[in-house]
Amino acid sequence: MKENSMQAAQATVQGTGAPVTEETERGSRAAWRTRVPSAGRNLGLVLALGLLCVVGLVTTGERFGSVANMLTILRLAAVVGVVSIGMTFVITGGGIDLSVGAILALSSVWATTLATQAMAENTHWLLMVSTALLVGLACGVVNGALVAYGRVVPFIATLAMLASARGLAEIIANRRTQIIEVREFIDVFGASVLGVPVLVIMFAIVAVLGWVLLNRTTFGRRTFAVGGNPEAARLAGVKVQRHTLMLYALVGLCCGIAAIMLMARTTTGSSTHGTLIELDAIAAVVIGGTLLSGGRGSIGGTVIGVLIFTTLTNVFTLNNLSISAQSVAKGLIIVIAVLLQQRFANRHATKT
Repeated sequence: MKENSMQAAQATVQGTGAPVTEETERGSRAAWRTRVPSAGRNLGLVLALGLLCVVGLVTTGERFGSVANMLTILRLAAVVGVVSIGMTFVITGGGIDLSVGAILALSSVWATTLATQAMAENTHWLLMVSTALLVGLACGVVNGALVAYGRVVPFIATLAMLASARGLAEIIANRRTQIIEVREFIDVFGASVLGVPVLVIMFAIVAVLGWVLLNRTTFGRRTFAVGGNPEAARLAGVKVQRHTLMLYALVGLCCGIAAIMLMARTTTGSSTHGTLIELDAIAAVVIGGTLLSGGRGSIGGTVIGVLIFTTLTNVFTLNNLSISAQSVAKGLIIVIAVLLQQRFANRHATKT
C-alpha cells in the first residue's frame, strides 16, 4: 500500500516539478484509496443491468428485446449520458452542478432563435452547433469562476445559475417552443450510420473521450487529486482554482453537446428542455461509483448507471406502470448505492 501511495503522489505532481512532501504524500494516499472503483463494483453494475433486461424480457417479451426498442433505450440514454459524463468530472473534482438542465435549455433556445436559424440558413448549419456549444461553455465558465475565484459554495453558485439560465431561456423564447426549420441540421443529427443513430454514436464518442481524459491524462490525475485533497494538490503544484474552473467549463460544454442532441431528437428548442435532468445525471454518477465527496470517479460506471436508469424507465413504460412507481424505484436504487459506497469506503479506509 505504501508503494502504491508513493506512485500516486508521483503521478499527481508529474510535470509540475514540485517536491513530494509528507503532506502531499498523505493527500495522494487519501486520493488513491478512493480513486478508481474496483472491477467487482463495475461487474455488479453489469449484472444489475443484465437482471433488469431479464425482467424486461420476461414481463414484455419481444417488445423489450426487439432491436428497435434497444435503439430507443440507447437514444434516450444518449442525452442524459453526455450530461452525466460531464457531471462525473465535476463530482470527482469535489464539486456539484445543479444547473445542467437549465444550461441545456438555454443552449437549445439560443441556438434555435429565428435570428440564429436565419444566419444558419444563409451560411451553414454549423452556426447552430457553435452557438449551443458556446452558450454551454460560457455558462460553465461563469459557474467555475464563481466557485473557484468567488469562493461561492458549488451548491449555491449552480443553484443561482439554474434559476438565471432557465429564466433567460424563457425570456428569449417568450415561453414558446421554437421549431427548427434548418433541414440540414435535422438530416445530419437525425440520421443513422449502419443502423445506429448518430445520437448514440455521439454518446459513445463522448464517453470514450471522457474515459481517456479522466484515466490517461494529467488532467484526469489532477482531477482525482483536487477532489481527494485540494490542499495537498495545491502543495503538489496543481493550480486548483484554474483546474476547478476548467471542470465546470467542461460540464458546460457537455450541456451544449446534449442540447444539440435534444434539438435533433425533438426538432425544437425550448426553455423546458432538460427539466430535472440534473437529478438523473447525479443519480447515474452515484450509481456508477463516483464518490459525492470527490476523489474517485468512473466514466464506465457512469455509462452503465445511465443505461440502468434508462432501461428501468423503459421496462416500467412497457408494463404500463406509473411514473410515481418509477420514481420510487429510482429513489430506492440511489439510497442503496450511496449506502454501499459508504460501506465500501469505510471498510477500505479501515484496511489501509
